[in-house]
Amino acid sequence: MPRVVSLFLPTWPTDRLRRKLGDASPPPETPLILIGRQQRRRSVVAVDRAAQAAGLRVGMPATKAQALVSGLVVMDADPGADLEALERLALWALQCYAPIVAADPPDGLVIDTTGADHLHGGEELMLSGMVNRFFHSGIAARAAVADTWGAAHAVARYRADPTLVVPPAAQANGLHALPIAALRLDSAITDGLRALGFKTIGDIAGQPRAPLALRFGPELGRRIDQAMGRVAEPIDPLRTPDLIEVRRAFGEPIGAAETIARYTARLVDQLCHSLEERGLGIRRLDLLFQRVDNTYQAIRAGTATPVRDVKRLTRLLTDRIETIDPGFGIEIMSLTATIAEPLVARQVISSLVEEPEADVSGLIDIIGNRIGERRLFRVAPLASDVPERSTTRVAPMTPDSGETWPSHWPRPTRLLPYPEPIETMALLPDHPPVHFTWRGVRRRVRRADGPERVFGEWWKRDAELAAVRDYFQVEDDAGERYWIFRAGDGEHGETGSQKWFLHGIFG
Repeated sequence: MPRVVSLFLPTWPTDRLRRKLGDASPPPETPLILIGRQQRRRSVVAVDRAAQAAGLRVGMPATKAQALVSGLVVMDADPGADLEALERLALWALQCYAPIVAADPPDGLVIDTTGADHLHGGEELMLSGMVNRFFHSGIAARAAVADTWGAAHAVARYRADPTLVVPPAAQANGLHALPIAALRLDSAITDGLRALGFKTIGDIAGQPRAPLALRFGPELGRRIDQAMGRVAEPIDPLRTPDLIEVRRAFGEPIGAAETIARYTARLVDQLCHSLEERGLGIRRLDLLFQRVDNTYQAIRAGTATPVRDVKRLTRLLTDRIETIDPGFGIEIMSLTATIAEPLVARQVISSLVEEPEADVSGLIDIIGNRIGERRLFRVAPLASDVPERSTTRVAPMTPDSGETWPSHWPRPTRLLPYPEPIETMALLPDHPPVHFTWRGVRRRVRRADGPERVFGEWWKRDAELAAVRDYFQVEDDAGERYWIFRAGDGEHGETGSQKWFLHGIFG
């Protein structure tokens, strides 16, 4: 079942302009409009959120907008620059999310995420991640995923807040209540339908097609069928001259898995030769299949380090051939190095004394392409005295930064995700507890070492200006060793709550 994401940027022209101007852009609370010429009249073609809140709308005369809002910032629209930036944004989405991406002018992107959502934690996390990345970049965004481009496009613009996942085969229920404008029709058709009393998609979905086609042409019926999934709407994948690509067209369509695998190996070999001439290695690889019905299927593979090994790359792609539905046949196969980086040849040194260092990058590639590269990581030290802040997740093959954990006091083998409260009895502020109760089990302390005092990071948060923790390593009667602490110094209330917590377990 195909799944398509529509990413809607409601204030794209003004957001793009603000990002371009940088520090010279008007404050966010200042209304901003962009004007252009329509025939002989200068009218509003884009408004930001502040201008919308002030009552300004696209299409009104520029002079009227200036008369209605004092302090309004007016600038000229640049549709060409908006489209160029949108295509650059589509190229970024191609590298980050899925092999099939296209610009959806004037204010969106369309992404075929079939089989790729699991690499991003599922559809809900994928959509929220998209929207959050745009939000932190100063760009308003809404996103929806559905079985068809038309359904996702409509829902993203009229229902998503800011994201919405339309369940598979449920697009009809999600579209019936939406206005007719959600079908991406020409304004003349939309106005004509409204004049006849039709307001929603549901109002016209069940009407006889012949009278509507006679009056409005075939576009109305085509858009309804595309949104409902009755007619395919191909997405023309974005490709630029900067991407290194090899293609193979077939005189007779192919469909057998063995045939696809054979030609995949040939394309990988050709692509690796092209990359070798440029001194590059592959980090992300997209294999696209154009079927006879002009729709696309795709396989994406990623690597932890730049790679130019034909057998390794072929295996990453052929392991997922069973996910491809050839339909009535595949006419064109294209292989693209979506992300390529310089590849430095490594010198292999033979030694009779030392064992060669194991190369686990191949295993990392196989696991990462099955569960998602973001789910595969290793833990590295981070400069912080606060234990839960002293680690960070990094990519498996990230070079060692040289950071180490504090060595003056031992650290537990297992650090709990969050410190868990315990009930204790301690004789004096500087003494460890005599016993403690954790998860309903009381444990008597037989040995203890400490305290190790950890101060709050006052330069990050004012609340940690006086905060301290006193950590103890304790051992119970069963020989189990734990890492516990008191929040505070045991005397002054401003240093902490004086409650006790268990934070780690020694192996």
